[in-house]
Amino acid sequence: MAASLRWRDPARQAAFGGIVGPLVFVGGWLVNGAITEHYSPINDPISDLAGVHAPTRLAMTAAFLVFSCGMAAHAFALRRAMSGPSWIAAAVTGLATVGVAALPLHHSSTVDTAHGVCAGVGYASLAATSLLAVVPLAQSGEHRWARGALLSGVATAGALACTVVAPHHGLFQRVGLTIGDCWVIASALAITQRAWPIVGPAASTAGGR
Repeated sequence: MAASLRWRDPARQAAFGGIVGPLVFVGGWLVNGAITEHYSPINDPISDLAGVHAPTRLAMTAAFLVFSCGMAAHAFALRRAMSGPSWIAAAVTGLATVGVAALPLHHSSTVDTAHGVCAGVGYASLAATSLLAVVPLAQSGEHRWARGALLSGVATAGALACTVVAPHHGLFQRVGLTIGDCWVIASALAITQRAWPIVGPAASTAGGR
């Protein structure tokens, strides 16, 4: 009975979005990229797979939207499980990804510019999701998790910055997003397994672990 009640915790249920969303997204660009002729995951951006004339447009757009919903659910879980604004960054990532899906590349210069803005916001907020968790985790005594959050955020931001200033931007985009997605999955698993103490607003009602 106690185990059943624990699994009814809304934060633990919502955290599954932080597992499903990133897995579907990564699977989406892996599979769609593999089946698309003349597409290079090293040089071409993920968004090309959801471009206006791409044969994989519907499938990749669906993957973007699943990721968006997953990040929205995970933002709720983070809000319940930890103090600080990490949950806001996760929510922004989800909203920005909706914009990426709604504004496909190769439509017009205006749409492409708006798409780029949404993608940039999504990149920055994904890195911020882990970076903004560093202090709350450290303050709650989770120093190993805090170090992981810091490394993940710095690596995500660095790789995504390389998409602008370095060649092979498709590769750096995938590296950066995958590192960020791995942090989201890890943090979601921590919440579902109660590996973190509850330090957010839910602490007053959940009674800790």
